[in-house]
Amino acid sequence: MGDVLTVLVPALVLAAALWAFATALKPRDGGMSDADRYQQDLARRSQAHYAAQVQAAMAARARIEAAALPSQNRQQIRQHGPPGIGQPGQPGRDPGRHPDNSQRSDLAAVLTGTTLNPQLALQLQALVRNGQKLQAVRLLRQATHSDLLTAKQFVDRL
Repeated sequence: MGDVLTVLVPALVLAAALWAFATALKPRDGGMSDADRYQQDLARRSQAHYAAQVQAAMAARARIEAAALPSQNRQQIRQHGPPGIGQPGQPGRDPGRHPDNSQRSDLAAVLTGTTLNPQLALQLQALVRNGQKLQAVRLLRQATHSDLLTAKQFVDRL
């Protein structure tokens, strides 16, 4: 029995040493701990959430701007300039006259030039939502120098 132990004990020690050596040299998961993986996953999800929030905010801003500044009016302003402002010789565009019914369909066109900025549009919408239409009309008239009828119709459309 003593001879068996003298052969078996060194063989077991040699096997344990080889196993320890092989385990120590075996490549791990890229050297990344569970905490590191969790932090990377959290950063990736946070970045995706932030991108979604930015996209939602931009979409909301575009909706507000589209409601306040219709695209057909922007195109008309680029091509012809604001109607009723300093364009003598054109019928129905005399600065001393009130706009007729055909021009009232373009009521926002007067307000869509450089005179109505998005911040003003947001203020107007907030006033209308709070039931303060008179203050909204007053603010719009002061900011754009438009006539009372045009400003009232514009506020009613908000």
